[in-house]
Amino acid sequence: MSQHIHCIVSDCHYYAQGNRCNANEILVSTDDFAVKQPDNVDCTMAKQLTPVKAGNCTATACKTYVSKGSGDIRADGVQKMS
Repeated sequence: MSQHIHCIVSDCHYYAQGNRCNANEILVSTDDFAVKQPDNVDCTMAKQLTPVKAGNCTATACKTYVSKGSGDIRADGVQKMS
């Protein structure tokens, strides 16, 4: 099955033409979780994070965002600067 992640955040490093996300992995969390965690909490830690209930889609956030051109990544492994 081919999977496509769509994104309209054009200043993200992983944003691609046609409103696509080119990240190898993404971490979607609740807004509450995202606000409380530093930027380096992302896909590489996903297996050790505790699942939480969002309640509805408006309570969710993408934790994979990296500013385009910021240099805050290492290669394309979704490794962010800590």
